[in-house]
Amino acid sequence: MRAAWIFVCAAACGGGASAGIDAPPGAFDAKVGGSCADPPAAETGDGTYYTTADGSGNCGFPATPNDLNVAAMNAVDYDDAAWCGACLDVTGPNGHVVVRVVDQCPGCNHGDLDLSPQAFQQLADLSAGRVTITWHEVPCDVTGPIEYEYKDGSNAYWSAIQIRNARYPIATVESKDTSGTWSAIPRLDYNYFVDASGLGNGPYALRVTDQRGHVVEDDSVPFTGASTETPSASQFDACPNGS
Repeated sequence: MRAAWIFVCAAACGGGASAGIDAPPGAFDAKVGGSCADPPAAETGDGTYYTTADGSGNCGFPATPNDLNVAAMNAVDYDDAAWCGACLDVTGPNGHVVVRVVDQCPGCNHGDLDLSPQAFQQLADLSAGRVTITWHEVPCDVTGPIEYEYKDGSNAYWSAIQIRNARYPIATVESKDTSGTWSAIPRLDYNYFVDASGLGNGPYALRVTDQRGHVVEDDSVPFTGASTETPSASQFDACPNGS
């Protein structure tokens, strides 16, 4: 049974399109994160599409057949999965679309996004193949609390945890030991926070911080078994300005 919860505001790419033209050094600086007062700036790059997009990919999320507005982040900006789960408002020649980052695009350059066909065709005709886009991060339209997902193979001696259903992409996950000390759990590039020594049999005290600085802290997260999702009691707050 959960104890007290505290909330504080504190794709190997699946084929993809061909690589874009090299951008000049420093042309883009796509950096995830910031604060409510200083959210990430808009970015510009090439938009392409990959036909195998299904919601799964390098970020380790499951396929989402009912939501195919997804994208693969260029490899330079992927930043060891820092963008995984982020929602981006993308504008192209014919309109705009909000997509979730679920994958990595190895052949893409700074600022580029490789989109699902469903998303790309809201920006331009598929026959265009490659178009100039601008994009910026926006809150994901989620309902309910964040969720902890234990990777297959997780046990008392090797723990891999992913955060799902988050309004903003995740910055850090920490665990608290019996002495009350918080320690960061390293994030790997497939978007799981992995403690190679394990967290024990649980329950766990976990602290999750998003890229805006909001914190969800839980002092009793049960280990419900590999490949299972355990809901938190909280969701990250939205920034007052909607960014």
